[in-house]
Amino acid sequence: MRAGTKSRVGFLLLLVAVASATSPLHADQESKPTVRHHQVEVQTDDSLSPELKAAEAAMEKQDYTGAETLLLKAIASNENDYRAWFDLGYIYTATRHEQEAIVAYRKSVAAKPDVFESNLNLGILLAHAGENADAEKYLKAATQLKPSANVEQGLAHAWLSLGLVQEKSDPQQALAAYTEAAKLAPNDPEPHLSAGHVYETQNKLDDAVREYQVAAKLDPKSAEPVTGLANVYSRQKNFLQAEAQLRKLVAIEPGNSAAQVQLGRVLAAEGKNEEATRTLAAGTSQSSSDPRAALELGTVFVNAGKYAEAEEQFRIAVDGLPQDAEAHYALGSALMQEKQYSEAQEELVLAANLRPDLPEIYGDLAVVAAENKNYQLAIHAVDQRAKFLPETPATYFLRATSYDNLKITAKAVENYQRFLATDGGKMPNQEWQARHRLIAIDPGNASKYAEKK
Repeated sequence: MRAGTKSRVGFLLLLVAVASATSPLHADQESKPTVRHHQVEVQTDDSLSPELKAAEAAMEKQDYTGAETLLLKAIASNENDYRAWFDLGYIYTATRHEQEAIVAYRKSVAAKPDVFESNLNLGILLAHAGENADAEKYLKAATQLKPSANVEQGLAHAWLSLGLVQEKSDPQQALAAYTEAAKLAPNDPEPHLSAGHVYETQNKLDDAVREYQVAAKLDPKSAEPVTGLANVYSRQKNFLQAEAQLRKLVAIEPGNSAAQVQLGRVLAAEGKNEEATRTLAAGTSQSSSDPRAALELGTVFVNAGKYAEAEEQFRIAVDGLPQDAEAHYALGSALMQEKQYSEAQEELVLAANLRPDLPEIYGDLAVVAAENKNYQLAIHAVDQRAKFLPETPATYFLRATSYDNLKITAKAVENYQRFLATDGGKMPNQEWQARHRLIAIDPGNASKYAEKK
């Protein structure tokens, strides 16, 4: 569960405004936080063309079609009218014509480069369009200009937007930008949330905790800093603190199934299996389409020895993740515990085909193949396991009995002998069986085996 199930990048809002202080802002509907109003530099009424005055009156009424026509006329009369281009950029943004808005804002900036709002809006639009290098240029320019209203708030937003653009290309510069934003808006949690995310990505977890804690103090009712803290504490294996944060998160967002599932994982890591089972079950029921949640719940059932319940959850996981080796392995292992060896073998073979480099699969596959009297497969499985992990007495014994059943005597003798040489009395029943089989299939050395009884 990433920090901020609501988009953290929702801070990057398009701030569009016409000259009139009463003009509404129409931010992208996917943006989450509050839009901050910034006005373009005010011109005197005498300097406005009649078309521009009429266009802005139409914009007040949200008559964007009429306003666009008037603005195009104003631009035809004066192609360097930066305010007309700015208003046109606003209209195109409000009507979701992003590329046209970018063109309009570029014209506005070209006509008058020192306007904060046009640089900011152009930078944010370019970021939305994935043109981060170009976006960074205009956002940097905005940080050096003066907003026409709400100066500190506007500049804080410019620094925050710049940081979001820089996160991947230059995390250190992004952190510096968030620091500037925090200075200008000391009561705003967003710069601290963003800084926490960068530190978390860099694996600087103590720094991430510090930033998320500040954000949580500034906005105690927000889920996002709590989510960040839960993630970081989980990564630090500080399960007590992770549990506390996740309980807060579930209280803030009772319908957050991801939080329920993560809380269940943490409880399981703490050995609180009963509560983990209940919590994961609640999360899974809220998110029945989440196969990962089912996989987590099934694992808790396995730890509690409830294999039938685990099988049910693992089947949900396999249905939702048909190409996931972990899901097939989990189901195959649960079926093995239930002695459903035939179906267990099918699932484990699927898992091995999907992840041939996962050695744990081969141990279970060897066991179920032997139970199914598929001795060739059992031998193949232990041989594959040996490519990744050291041999054990158990693998020698399983290989020996498989060769013995196939009547490949020399290989059986070799592996029975290796088993006896390495077991050291840990598996007395199997040692007894190995000695008696060696006496039977290697009678020339029967006295040697009998002496080792």
